[in-house]
Amino acid sequence: MIKAALLGACALIGLTATALAELRPATPDVPAVFKPAQREGYFFVGGRYVTVGGKELATGQMFVQFHAPAKVTQPFPVVMVHGTAQTGVNFLATPDGRPGWVDRFVERGFAVYVVDQVGRGRSGDNPEAYGAYARLAPGDLESIFTGQERFELFPQAKLHTQWPSGPGVKGNAAFDQFYLSQVPYIASALKSEELMNPALIALLEKIGPSVVLTHSQAGVFGWAVSDQRPDLVKAHVAVEPNGPTFFDIRFKGGLKWYEPVSEARARPYGITRVPLRFEPPVNSPSDLTVVQADQPTRSDQIRCWLQAEPARQLPNLAKVPAVIVTGEASFRATMDDCTGAFLAQAGAKPDRLALAEHGIHGNGHMMMLEANNGAVAEAIIGWIVAKAH
Repeated sequence: MIKAALLGACALIGLTATALAELRPATPDVPAVFKPAQREGYFFVGGRYVTVGGKELATGQMFVQFHAPAKVTQPFPVVMVHGTAQTGVNFLATPDGRPGWVDRFVERGFAVYVVDQVGRGRSGDNPEAYGAYARLAPGDLESIFTGQERFELFPQAKLHTQWPSGPGVKGNAAFDQFYLSQVPYIASALKSEELMNPALIALLEKIGPSVVLTHSQAGVFGWAVSDQRPDLVKAHVAVEPNGPTFFDIRFKGGLKWYEPVSEARARPYGITRVPLRFEPPVNSPSDLTVVQADQPTRSDQIRCWLQAEPARQLPNLAKVPAVIVTGEASFRATMDDCTGAFLAQAGAKPDRLALAEHGIHGNGHMMMLEANNGAVAEAIIGWIVAKAH
């Protein structure tokens, strides 16, 4: 636990590969928009000096890796943010050695920035400052992320065909490589939001208005940052965002294939744990009255938790073009419609990119690593080119 006050209010500036030995305070001559001097590199954003357990440390910093084509032809960079237990390597390549989404986006003329979440991976873990950490076991990933066709805990699981070389379970070389990439993550989801949102805003302030592409857990960051700084988010691509709305669920298989994990709201503000700028204003989560639909919107979906009418609006999110991307065989296919319905009810009206409706079949939650990851990337790029002006 942090025992002492912050030693200074200045944030740590981004660090280039040639300036890693020194933590320097920001100075007035730092340019407003970062222009990389080379096509590939890295830096850090955010961070503050604190005293933890009698030791002076830097906390809150976020690692950022950038890639750019020889000639940038797209008007806005793309910031890629990974999900739970992952790092930015998800976007760099696939576990069976094929090019990743970064390569695809760079080939199409985008500058790309890939982050490791604060408190994780190359950003540095710090239990003293961030609290307890958790890890995922192989079975957690096999049953719903990569090998769901073997377990059939939810109706869409049997449609999964795209993990490289068959079901993603132990012994599949691509799964083994994927599991080796897993890292400890901050156990408190609220703490992660409180750390990540300012770090992402610091990145956007450094590089300028951008397209934010989030995956899974990171969806909450995308909604919050779009709400806080719609001027900096030109579009939000929410690839199977954290959900469903308000409550967490667990999958059981069988006829009654899901149930709430708890009566407590996992995301008190519907799609986030941190407050959003509702109209009329919300002073506490209790101001939001939640009702569960009597029936799912379609077969093999959960019954959505939504606001009671009249629904409070989210005017800042309505300013940011957004799309929810969903794989045909993912556990998120059971709930992403609810996230879309919640946002539409609040006036944001995101687009929906259900991959199967565009001829892209068999994908699970880790679609950026699967056999047809290039086709998925092209579908997303098509949406960005059409929407982010």
